[in-house]
Amino acid sequence: MEYRQLGRSGLTVPVLSFGTGTFGGTNEFFQRWGQTDVAEATRMVDLCLDSGVNFFDTADIYSGGASEEILGQALKGKRERALISTKATFRFNDDLNQVGSSRHHLVRACEASLKRLGTEHIDVYFMHGFDALTPVEETLRALDDLTRSGKIGYIGASNFSGWHLMKALATSERYGLARYVAYQGYYSLIGRHYEWELMPLGIDQGVGLMVWSPLGWGRLTGKIRRGQPNQSGRIAAGGAEGGPPVSDEYLFGVVDALDVVAAETGRTVAQVALNWLLTRPTVCNIVVGARTEEQLKQNLAVLDWTLTPEQVARLDAASQETPIYPYWHQKGFDERNPKPTTW
Repeated sequence: MEYRQLGRSGLTVPVLSFGTGTFGGTNEFFQRWGQTDVAEATRMVDLCLDSGVNFFDTADIYSGGASEEILGQALKGKRERALISTKATFRFNDDLNQVGSSRHHLVRACEASLKRLGTEHIDVYFMHGFDALTPVEETLRALDDLTRSGKIGYIGASNFSGWHLMKALATSERYGLARYVAYQGYYSLIGRHYEWELMPLGIDQGVGLMVWSPLGWGRLTGKIRRGQPNQSGRIAAGGAEGGPPVSDEYLFGVVDALDVVAAETGRTVAQVALNWLLTRPTVCNIVVGARTEEQLKQNLAVLDWTLTPEQVARLDAASQETPIYPYWHQKGFDERNPKPTTW
């Protein structure tokens, strides 16, 4: 297992973490992701730990808290071997204040997550989204208090815009508050918008990336090709609802390039897509999920080999998109505004 530093923090994490969105499946949306019960979750957690993957990611809204509960049960007697990240911000129930990043909500959400997880501390606590109605200072002071109390180790942001994250970092610096050390965001060979602003920000400010949905909402598993509709898995079950739209021609072009590299390396399409992410700047960790133990084993087998520069360049070219403004304009001034990746 390879380990990397989580942003500008002292925490070392494996480059793969196990995402538990498939645990529970207690409502219609998450049923499409998976319905892993405690027994199967325990086997998967043990498989991860035996492979050096000791980082587990969840969120309070995953199956209404059932994901946290099942993860906590699967880690019984093994908590000291594991790192846990969870999230809050999105609406948890119908209570007027059970949403957002207010002090009122975060303190209660954190306590509830600790109880469901059966632990005394959360290693990395993410704001699942940006709350524009709560002052940034209020959110960060609440998180700082939770950190000082020992209930949270580090804090992170997820799904923020670049200016959201930069404003929070500046506020932390101004008032000496806990600082976001990690960003959990969507990034894949068919979703490279992270590179336009958030990646340069991460390099400049020392914020590490935890990648969610690294296989593009299941589109880069190798099951979808030209003239071959997907007949099984999460997409066939409707589990990709809410995912970013991708044109068929763009997707097929990327999969064609992945097929070539997979044939050259003797790896699967999914393994090549994951390995490509490990070559990218700021990436500290990739959150991989699995509906079955076999899928998990396949996802874990991405670390004992490396893509060649030529293979990386082929995948870069196949997945290249024209940036939106002002990034396409900045692209013309690379002499003084170089980017960490080639657009």
